[in-house]
Amino acid sequence: MALHSIISPAKLSLLLLLALLSTFSEAKALSMKQKQTNMVFYMQDWESGQNVTAVTVAGIPNKRWWILGFGSVFCTDDSLTEGYDRNSTQVGRAHGIYVNSALDGSDLHLLMSFVFTNKAWNGSTLEIQGADRFYQKYREVSVVSGTGKFRLARGWATLETVYLDIPGANAIIRWNVTVRHY
Repeated sequence: MALHSIISPAKLSLLLLLALLSTFSEAKALSMKQKQTNMVFYMQDWESGQNVTAVTVAGIPNKRWWILGFGSVFCTDDSLTEGYDRNSTQVGRAHGIYVNSALDGSDLHLLMSFVFTNKAWNGSTLEIQGADRFYQKYREVSVVSGTGKFRLARGWATLETVYLDIPGANAIIRWNVTVRHY
């Protein structure tokens, strides 16, 4: 059977158009150069005192809802600052949730969007996900995506608690973030 009787001219034209578009898309992707950005900032997580930035929103009924309690869910709008001091220059906000997801209370699961407000990355975001084993000195979580200047970001972040007030449930976390993006 002849090829022209199996594939109509319209189908053949569509097939050629798709092949051509695929070639252009691949060429554009190859022309984009991957960049790496390294940044360090401090997350100011305050659950008590003035200007609270994180609150418990759910937990196990008839159990204490707190940072060390399995099943406790927190909503956060933490300031991301250049320095350790709470009043240092803000570079963005950490919006999201964290859940105490270990039966012994030793592990938080983070789901956060870092929304940058500083001049260099204003309007760009990084999406963070991972286990924060907060009893360890250093922990690592994933950067799973980004927007703006961090479009198609992938990477990791090392967390270090530099201040911890367990009775008040306040903390300052140093974030050392490495992202690869286009």
